[in-house]
Amino acid sequence: MTSNSQMNFSQMKQAALVVAAALFMQMLDSTIVTTALPQIATDLKVAQSTASLLVSVYMLFSAIFIPLSGWLAKKVRRKNLFLIAVGLFTVSSVLAGLFNNLTYLLVMRAIQGMSGALMVPVGRLIILENTEPKKMLQILSYLVWPALLAPAIAPLLGGYVIASLSWHWIFFLNLPIGLLIILTGAFFILDDNEREDLPFDLFGFLLVAVAGGGLLIASEILSRGLSLFFWGFLVLFVALVFLALAWHHLSASDQPLFSLEPLKVKTFRVYESGGSIFWMTIGALPYLLTLVLQVAFHWSPIMAGTYVIFIFVGNIAIKPFTTVIIRCLGYKYALVVALSLASLATFLMAAFHADSAKAWIAFVAFVSGIGRSLALTSYNSLSFSELSKEQKNSANTLTSVLQMLSQALGVGIVATILALLGQVMKTTLAYQITFLIVGLVSMYPLLEVLTLPKDAGAQTLS
Repeated sequence: MTSNSQMNFSQMKQAALVVAAALFMQMLDSTIVTTALPQIATDLKVAQSTASLLVSVYMLFSAIFIPLSGWLAKKVRRKNLFLIAVGLFTVSSVLAGLFNNLTYLLVMRAIQGMSGALMVPVGRLIILENTEPKKMLQILSYLVWPALLAPAIAPLLGGYVIASLSWHWIFFLNLPIGLLIILTGAFFILDDNEREDLPFDLFGFLLVAVAGGGLLIASEILSRGLSLFFWGFLVLFVALVFLALAWHHLSASDQPLFSLEPLKVKTFRVYESGGSIFWMTIGALPYLLTLVLQVAFHWSPIMAGTYVIFIFVGNIAIKPFTTVIIRCLGYKYALVVALSLASLATFLMAAFHADSAKAWIAFVAFVSGIGRSLALTSYNSLSFSELSKEQKNSANTLTSVLQMLSQALGVGIVATILALLGQVMKTTLAYQITFLIVGLVSMYPLLEVLTLPKDAGAQTLS
């Protein structure tokens, strides 16, 4: 077995691609199910709001078990843990497509959420701890692709699969991907971490799990409309109380579930605050654009998905140049350019109407993709650039929790705003104002990045 210290750039790249494939599978699965909800509801003879529990349960179990990943990664061999999680995710995916029963589907989705919560954070930790600082930008750039690709292609891919086959096949898609990850991971992931005999912080785990789960449940309730608004805010308040308790416990405990020490490093802290808000827009925009094209403009799902995929075309177009841009401008100004483009595109989307030229819609989506790709590449590399090896485990766990919550909350908040605005104005106007709100919120990460020093993360650019 090749040890960590002997891993060369080629081996690190191969391992990063395996982890990227796992992240892609997880993100594709979590987004493509949304496309299939109307067909699942019809087939199972339940309301669409009931079928949406398939998304909520997945997110809930992810939120609960992600905090466990960092502790387990110290207790057992990380490579084995990663491969077992991939296998469990794949098997539960296939089983989810075999029967038409809502309770059975919810159990399978819970297992998917649990295994996905272990799969991606552990895989990313392997890459982080095996990568030299000067190679960080190049290696972590591979982990950006899934976050950009999956949400963009999911509506189109889901539309084609459902139209030509059935919703069951959206779960079967994970079988070849999962098998490929297991086979390549067994050969290409070279990791032999030292195991530590650490006590389990059960109290911290429960506090974080309740806080994260509560935020997701509150988001789901608030998105159901005005009738449940009081209960949604009540759950949100309780979740925020538990979040404050979890923060206090993790800060004060001698052996916390994961440490908050990395937040003292500004480059990491900027990613966890402004970067989390940016992740919210990453989750919300493809969802919002798909909805406005289908619901407000009455496009078919396949046609809407075709134009949403121009976000990914923008991702592809800029990707070969992201490393060069970051090296020339530095992280700070690369992020300024990227976040400015992403915010501008969001404001332009607010001006879309039924008679907008299709070429213009495609171009704006393309610009949004350019901004997203450059921003995520910059953020991912910068966030870990100044952390010590000892800080990376806790930092990775915290990043995984906030990233997952941000994506889920992004969709939930957008759905809530649309539900509220839809009560008092026309559908098209409700979508336009929602785009404006998302655009305004996306300005915060840009303002925060301006506070970074010019040479932030410079050691990874040499």
